[in-house]
Amino acid sequence: MAGFLQTPILGRKILDYLIAVTILVATILVLEILRRALIRRDSHHADVTGEATDQQKLGAPFFLTLARRFVIPGLYIGAFYVAIRVLAPPEQYAVAIRSIFIVLITWLVVRFLVVAASSAFKHYVEGGDGGTNRLRPLIAILNIAIWAVGVVFLLDNLGFKISTVIAGIGIGGIAVALAAQAVLGDLFSYFVILLDRPFELGDFLIFDDVLGSIEKIGLKTTRIRSLSGEQIIVANSILTGSRVRNYKRMERRRIVFTIGVTYDTGSKLLRQIPEIIRAAIESDPRTQFDRAHFAKYGDSSLDFEVVYYVLSAEYNHYMDIQQQVNLDLYERFEELGIEFAFPTRTLVIAGDAAGRLKSTGS
Repeated sequence: MAGFLQTPILGRKILDYLIAVTILVATILVLEILRRALIRRDSHHADVTGEATDQQKLGAPFFLTLARRFVIPGLYIGAFYVAIRVLAPPEQYAVAIRSIFIVLITWLVVRFLVVAASSAFKHYVEGGDGGTNRLRPLIAILNIAIWAVGVVFLLDNLGFKISTVIAGIGIGGIAVALAAQAVLGDLFSYFVILLDRPFELGDFLIFDDVLGSIEKIGLKTTRIRSLSGEQIIVANSILTGSRVRNYKRMERRRIVFTIGVTYDTGSKLLRQIPEIIRAAIESDPRTQFDRAHFAKYGDSSLDFEVVYYVLSAEYNHYMDIQQQVNLDLYERFEELGIEFAFPTRTLVIAGDAAGRLKSTGS
């Protein structure tokens, strides 16, 4: 038996062929079992959650899908490569086989990185407003960068001298960056807006003297529809460098207002006014009353300061509520005979001046 295993065929021993076939068959069996297990696990998760694709949600099913699509094929290729290397083919064939192996593995790794990175960014953006369209430029640039690194790695491992090419590309890139600083600044600001999400489509912003809603976020500029109707185009770098107020993300609105009553108002009525204001505000379920106090003696009024919250970010809701509060207060004050104060001035003329004024008038 030992002599039979040592019998040469095509320059290789039968034992070498058996070892190569054993490695290949064992690896294929194990990987096939693993692949089927991953398919069953992925199908089970799709049936339970209704999420069958790796683009919809990151998690264990997503990574299992990546393993099934890329890792297992890579292991298949590795098994074939090891089996062939066991046979120790001639040098010219070994070089060709090694080159094919490097090309296939590089392609799988690049595809793995592209899919993983794209899915991660899509998941991140969809966690905000679902604006996947805004992600396409970033994904395109990311894919180009990954493929460029993969090609450089491949060429270097295939024996090509690429140091001169890389140096030339680096010098050219520096020249382009210096010539397009403003454009690149807006481009990087776009990525900041995309990833940090200080605002999103539809948000109402106030910055500097601009008030309006976000219509489009582009690579260089952001378009804002102002309250007066015109479209305002702002460079992305200006937005990221400004103090921006985002009213769309306001969960509730704090309202402060003051009302004044005349000095003729009696002390009993003054003590009732805070409760009257509370009742007027709490009559609307979209409000949260905070306080109402007799705050100060004004020049021509007794001033009450009122603070409450509107449990909505909509400006129209706030105005509707404030209007109803004002009407309720007016009706209640009218019933009790409480007068709202308005600016008045009393002129007192004393002594001889008053007498002369009287005689002149008569």
